[in-house]
Amino acid sequence: MAELKTKQNTASVEGFLSAIKDKQKRDDSFSVLELMKKVTGENPAMWGPSIIGFGNVHLKYPSGRELDWMKIGFSPRKQNLTLYVLCNSKEQGELLKKLGKHKTGQSCLYINKLSEVDTNVLKKIIEKGYAGSFYGKEKLQNA
Repeated sequence: MAELKTKQNTASVEGFLSAIKDKQKRDDSFSVLELMKKVTGENPAMWGPSIIGFGNVHLKYPSGRELDWMKIGFSPRKQNLTLYVLCNSKEQGELLKKLGKHKTGQSCLYINKLSEVDTNVLKKIIEKGYAGSFYGKEKLQNA
């Protein structure tokens, strides 16, 4: 089994975000950072070279594979801000309808600019994701 490449490390979160060349993306990233700090009450950590995570959870797949991962996180990607916060709950589904311009993946929320979404709704989505973990309880279990 291949070793997981995305691991928590000691790189500077602020240093990583400060290096973002695009001012809008940098400002939005610092805003998401502060929002996630408030919601989680936890300190952020770098996971791999480009993901900022909050909290830790030990996961176990039905196959027996185990890994340590963040509870929620985000990454300022080239095309958008990717937030790892979706837990496929009914409550989050209703909130997404009110969020504004966004796209979703299996556990990811993609936002181009914070100005295009309602940040109060985003905060509630993050709260639900942190409380419920975005891993999908039918696929993984906390070990």
